Amino acid sequence: MEQFLSARTRLMKASQVRALLRWVGRDVISLGGGVPDPASFPVDEIQDILREVLSTKAAAALQYAPTEGIDELREELAGFVRRRGIKASFENLLVTSGSQEALDLLGRILVDRGDWIIVENPTYLGALQAFAVYEPHIEGAPMDENGVNVEAVEQALRKASRGGARVKFVYTIPTCHNPTGSTQSLERRKALLELAEEYDTLIVEDDPYSYFTFEGEEPPSLKSMDNSGRVVYVSTTSKLLAPGLRLGWVVADEALVNALAVAKQAVTLQSPTLCQYVLLEALRRSLIEKQLPRIKEIYRKRRDVMLEALGEHMPEGARWTRPRGGMFVWLTAPPKVNLDALLPLALEKYKVAYVPGTSFHVDGSGHNTARLSFSYPPLDSIREGVARLARMIKEHT
Repeated sequence: MEQFLSARTRLMKASQVRALLRWVGRDVISLGGGVPDPASFPVDEIQDILREVLSTKAAAALQYAPTEGIDELREELAGFVRRRGIKASFENLLVTSGSQEALDLLGRILVDRGDWIIVENPTYLGALQAFAVYEPHIEGAPMDENGVNVEAVEQALRKASRGGARVKFVYTIPTCHNPTGSTQSLERRKALLELAEEYDTLIVEDDPYSYFTFEGEEPPSLKSMDNSGRVVYVSTTSKLLAPGLRLGWVVADEALVNALAVAKQAVTLQSPTLCQYVLLEALRRSLIEKQLPRIKEIYRKRRDVMLEALGEHMPEGARWTRPRGGMFVWLTAPPKVNLDALLPLALEKYKVAYVPGTSFHVDGSGHNTARLSFSYPPLDSIREGVARLARMIKEHT
């Protein structure tokens, strides 16, 4: 069958996170996928909403819907993001099948072969998957505890400009970053917006995790600071309600929203109508706002336990981030430890899973790094999983 595959298929890479999910339940403690804790799902409330929707709006909820999303939901989502400081209206909001579809659609409408995209290095591997098939040049800018290095972003913009290339957008996860857990400082946010103006480019802001800031004030989104429409804002219900709803949204200039809708017609036609009505009613009942304090407490406890276990078990020379929120800790082992090569051993012998850092690096670097997720395992499993991982690292240092 390989003779029938397109050249584009060779650009598609399987997600290492998805591959690791098959190990869950095989006596392997998974610190890999950023899977929400099922205890955070508002099951009773969703059951009640489903009963109401199917008893009062079944004809509409089980029917086709507009590609952009049902009108009432777009209005409610616009109000939801406005309460978070983002200027939004019905016309500049598109409902998507999770934020992953949004990233693919943005690649589809914005990227021509050879266009430049600047991303944080490391960055969300799903974004790299989504963008790669449109054959851009992807340039990475290094990270530290305050987010992306803005000077490196400027150097990349200048390099592209000198070479006559067009940078279509800078992709960033500024708050509770995936995979590093870092949060971009306010100064860097302002500088990033200034660079977008100076070099006439866009910023794609991916924001799944800012809702779960455990310490200090939640920083303003880039979109809330955007005065010229250069920021395309992407978010999702997957961490707020349940990933099974498969709903997200994009807030952008109306012209971009229209182009995204045309692209979406050829991909999914629309996002599931029934799920849209569930989200609509959840927003009307303020279910997300009611959920957030409980979800924050669940993940704060897990983060604290993971940080405590890392401090207790990791050998000298290992370092890790201390995230203010989100779901992830970024581990850097001693330089000679190749966590990419050691993953099969970790799964088979030590019975612990993690995502090697090479998956998140544009340039394939980061062999001694890994993303650890604290969102899913019980507290005892986090402690034991970190201890197993530390034992393996010590034995291969």
